[in-house]
Amino acid sequence: MSKVLMKGNEAVAEAAIIGGCKYFFGYPITPQNEIPEYMAKRLPEVGGTFIQAESEVSAINMVYGAAGSGARVMTSSSSPGISLKQEGISYIAGAELPCVIVNMVRGGPGLGNIAPAQSDYFQATKGGGHGDYRLIVLGPDSVQELVDLTIEAFDLADRYRNPVMILGDGILGQMMEPVEFRDTEIRIGPEKPWAATGARGRERNLINSLHIIPEDNDRFCQHLREKYELILTREIRYESYFADDADIILAAYGSTARICKAVVDQARQDGIRVGLIRPITLWPFPAEPFRQAAEYTGSFLAVEMSNGQMVEDVRLAVNGQKPVGFYGRTGGVVPAKGQIYAEVKKILQGGARS
Repeated sequence: MSKVLMKGNEAVAEAAIIGGCKYFFGYPITPQNEIPEYMAKRLPEVGGTFIQAESEVSAINMVYGAAGSGARVMTSSSSPGISLKQEGISYIAGAELPCVIVNMVRGGPGLGNIAPAQSDYFQATKGGGHGDYRLIVLGPDSVQELVDLTIEAFDLADRYRNPVMILGDGILGQMMEPVEFRDTEIRIGPEKPWAATGARGRERNLINSLHIIPEDNDRFCQHLREKYELILTREIRYESYFADDADIILAAYGSTARICKAVVDQARQDGIRVGLIRPITLWPFPAEPFRQAAEYTGSFLAVEMSNGQMVEDVRLAVNGQKPVGFYGRTGGVVPAKGQIYAEVKKILQGGARS
């Protein structure tokens, strides 16, 4: 299929339909509004259902119900809306239900603004709701990767009976790029014998996250921990860009990683050995590439559209072997190539900040 020019939000929506999404429940909030708008038009064309809920809280609980019936289902929002969904996300993770959640991050805290940010990293990767649970979190850096990872997200969700989050930002959601839908046939998800579809002569299935007896809840949480450890061994994804011989390695994801690639290219032209490690799975975090790189590089610099969140995972991975600096812009301000390059030169000249 030839490439088509699409806005990021619309590409996510079309990719979800190809991924087999038949139900979408959401509520408007900038900068992700094109996703529900697109779904409202396209889902009925493929036999699906779109519902604009009365609130984000309602939307995520509708996701719980549809996922419990075995359907492939998605919701999307932006930062304050995702905050409202946190209780429902914890319930969904506790009930081991597969679904896909898209967050096009905007500036915060509070209502903040509608400009791009990456300040929801902690919320996404550490579990924004209550209890011991994890989301699989994917961090695309282009509209093409938005498409590819959204389709894959539905497979990952079903494989592990776990919510998967696409963590984008206002830039990715609003930018237009050529994309290719390599497989346009709508996927059909696997059989789900655990789903609540009516007993029909069999024993009933119970979708639940309530375990009143502490020992029962402990056993269930240990089961979740084992599942998450399995995901850690199987599903780590990252990109290494000129990192093999770098004197300093940038760590960045999403839109910020694209800017960092331009920094790497400029530095290489100037004879400075700079590299980049870009996590694609934000959870599970690709710690091993950073551990290995710490054996030969001089230092790291985490660059984020936040006050510093992913930098903590980089520091944990490096485990004190090499210094890890940080450069970030907040509130919807996007770090510029020249600003990052200046920070790289400062570190190489011995003026690293952490």
